[in-house]
Amino acid sequence: MEQLEFQYKKILSDYMTDQTEKNLYIAQNFTRQLIQKNISPEDVVSVHKNAVEKLFPRKMSKEQLAYDFLIEVMVHYGMAHREHQSLLQKQAEYEMEMKIATNIQKTLLKTDVPQLSSIDIGMISIPIRKMNGDYVHFLYNREEFLSVAVTDVVGKGVPAALCMSMVKYGLETLEYAYKDPSHVLEVINRVIEKSIDDSMFVSMFYGCLDVHKSIFSYASAGHEPALHYSAKHNKFFPLESTGLLLGVLPETKYSYNEIVLEENDIVIMMTDGVTEFRAHNEMDSREVISSLILENKHLSAQQMCNLLYKRVEEIQDFKLSDDFTVAIIKKIVFQSL
Repeated sequence: MEQLEFQYKKILSDYMTDQTEKNLYIAQNFTRQLIQKNISPEDVVSVHKNAVEKLFPRKMSKEQLAYDFLIEVMVHYGMAHREHQSLLQKQAEYEMEMKIATNIQKTLLKTDVPQLSSIDIGMISIPIRKMNGDYVHFLYNREEFLSVAVTDVVGKGVPAALCMSMVKYGLETLEYAYKDPSHVLEVINRVIEKSIDDSMFVSMFYGCLDVHKSIFSYASAGHEPALHYSAKHNKFFPLESTGLLLGVLPETKYSYNEIVLEENDIVIMMTDGVTEFRAHNEMDSREVISSLILENKHLSAQQMCNLLYKRVEEIQDFKLSDDFTVAIIKKIVFQSL
């Protein structure tokens, strides 16, 4: 510190004598030394005070209190400035992590909606931030089977993105076993339980449609119940299925359920971002969904997905409180030529 004070006193003295741009340039370069040696703002003021006191001892008596006051101010300023810089660094690290997670989603978790002749399929997934906490995965075997997994990962950043990639990998490696929803959830549960920390939660609704038999089987791991619209009865039925969230216990069992899909029947699978109108607790979200689907059941599955998103967005004043994801399948009759 003594060496720094000596250098500063010389620089200040030269400036007071000449007051040239060269003197200012030397002073500006000197600040680099201060930064390298981690000199705090209040210490810089103290160095300046000591230099002025030595250069102009007769004038310092009146300015002593002013400098003491400035040093006290700079102490608190320095603390606040360091805290601010720390927050900026953390923010930059968080943004970098989110960028990595978003890239993982784009490259590894791309979802393609299948095109089948007897089943109309629609899907929409809108994140409220850069990274989507929801994930939809389709598995299909030509015109024989169609499986849909709707997943909600409660977590952030790279860990959540990696968890989703594990879910996708697990689903894709099941091959023909994907026809049994309860078995699928049991396998995925064991994969996730070994890989995620206790702060993350994963829910999933898994449904599989036997296209030829028109049997839709399903199971749920703590997920939002799907809705089944029966055209024959012109009524909605919740597809309730109990099951623990994925990754909680390694040997969890999940119940197997099935229904028969008839002509123009509709199944709506969603995450809780579709049903939880947090700013409008007085509204029955499922009644809103049912009414909208009923009014627009003649439309395609994708059109119904888009209309549902717009409706929920309007209800929440265009400020969604959670990721919005819905997948709809509609049984149609194959028209042969």
